[in-house]
Amino acid sequence: MTSSSVVVHRDAEILAQAVAARLIVRLIDAQANRGSASVVLTGGRIAARIHAAVRDSPAREAVDWSAVDFWWGDERFLPAGDPERNETQAREAFLDTLPVDPARVHAMPAADGPDGDDPEAAAARYAAELADSATGDLVLPTFDVLMLGVGEDGHVASVFPGHPATYDERDVVAVRGAPKPPPNRISLTQRAINTAREVWLVSSGFGKAAAVGLALSGAGPVQIPAAGVHGTSATRWLLDADAAVELPQKFRSLNK
Repeated sequence: MTSSSVVVHRDAEILAQAVAARLIVRLIDAQANRGSASVVLTGGRIAARIHAAVRDSPAREAVDWSAVDFWWGDERFLPAGDPERNETQAREAFLDTLPVDPARVHAMPAADGPDGDDPEAAAARYAAELADSATGDLVLPTFDVLMLGVGEDGHVASVFPGHPATYDERDVVAVRGAPKPPPNRISLTQRAINTAREVWLVSSGFGKAAAVGLALSGAGPVQIPAAGVHGTSATRWLLDADAAVELPQKFRSLNK
């Protein structure tokens, strides 16, 4: 049974520290149960702060980082190493400082990779890598935690309001003409996101408040993609106080 929760922290720094602590505990628990863990990373300013908080936490030593699979929810389709890529951000912030297994860091293809500047072929390549890592009859690996930022327009990953990706039944898609630069991206779809055990929507700042409020007020998944994602066991909205100013009343009362 899926549970849903909203947790509001005082500011962005406390939010980042709290999410980092939650992530470390979740990875420890997954490894205790199965010997390994799988996490889907996101990008953006709050993600960078979370990554740094994981890196700097003494509790990180309790995780066997060589037994963690790292995936991405979306990626800017740019050359490898470009500072705008989510992969580059994550590597610089914490992955390069942890004893990870390079074979378990599953970056989305770059624009100078084997598929050249063809984001559709790159998306198909990532879908195949996901399928190769799945077990049994599954077409996707089991994600213990899938983290998402929430855009000011309510987008998650690179699934933007009204764009074809909101209707797509595949697991990984190319996104062309994104309303924020760069225009070409690769993204998991809502369908793929919703296979994760836990989905964490992490948001900070006044600019995200309207989208968060709409998503939690019952908006549709095409209008506000953040409203259409959930985990199979838990969906967690992790916010700072600024992002929470337009929460529906029922959530405000829970976070007094």
